[in-house]
Amino acid sequence: MKIIKLEQAERHNNSDKCKVIEYGFNDKDIDCATAVINGRYPDTGYCMNEECKELIYVIDGEGTLNKENETIEFKKGDAILIDKKEKYYWDAYCTIIMPCTPAWYPEQHKLTE
Repeated sequence: MKIIKLEQAERHNNSDKCKVIEYGFNDKDIDCATAVINGRYPDTGYCMNEECKELIYVIDGEGTLNKENETIEFKKGDAILIDKKEKYYWDAYCTIIMPCTPAWYPEQHKLTE
């Protein structure tokens, strides 16, 4: 069993509209993060994880998750599974928790058109 206290977690700003707290367990199979999203992320285009699936649970707020040909509306209490290599962008004001498998790492996260 492992625990990471909030004060031990790493804080990152993916942009001024996406602030993340990473709980890196040094486990290649799974990790977890929280994010506060205030507006569109990324600012233009899409983001994509080349290796990781993300399971999103909406702690608070609402918005849309936009894929190339689909828009998904969500609100507090909803869960969303984002598959690897799926392009998307957020248009939301929400707080989410996101476990990733395998564990998320920055080099596999891409911003695309």
